[in-house]
Amino acid sequence: MIIIDMQRDFVEPGGFGASLGNDVSRLGAIVPTVARLLTGFRHAGLPVIHTRECHKPDLSDLPDAKRNRGTLDLRIGDPGPMGRLLVAGEAGADIVPELKPLPGEAVLDKPGKGAFCRTNFEELLQERDLQQLIFAGVTTEVCVQTTMREANDRGYDCLLATDATESYFPSFKAATIEMITAQGGIIGWAASTDKILEALNA
Repeated sequence: MIIIDMQRDFVEPGGFGASLGNDVSRLGAIVPTVARLLTGFRHAGLPVIHTRECHKPDLSDLPDAKRNRGTLDLRIGDPGPMGRLLVAGEAGADIVPELKPLPGEAVLDKPGKGAFCRTNFEELLQERDLQQLIFAGVTTEVCVQTTMREANDRGYDCLLATDATESYFPSFKAATIEMITAQGGIIGWAASTDKILEALNA
């Protein structure tokens, strides 16, 4: 199970997502579903990897092409209510308490949208001998989809938990699911948390 960026900066008021003018309650609403799926994986003894999008405190891994996007009053690295936005070690970069990683569960800090970008993500997958990945997290059309596409290119089978992912924009989520599952699952497949847990229990 790959849980993408379920961190306070995206899910809670006062974080980076809210600074963009988004309604973060949409993302917060999936936390119980992600927690239920996470519990199912833990009970099944299957590996879990958590990701966080965040940057080094000196911002040396933050290109101007990313920092200067939008018309924000607050940009990545600026002080916010939960510390500096999207900076490793700050409170906003923490995964929400309901999904807190357990000892032994990998936590991957990534400076890009995709989990393979300038990280050891592929090494983590290879060390665990993983070929089939189930994705949850946020946002569907950005970090989740980017990582799924990169994983598919590398030969991994990918499945998206449809009710354990979310976007600030409902139409973007729907379009992403349609795109990745089109043409017989050109990027991957999609299923509800109930269906995934049913398969795990079987």
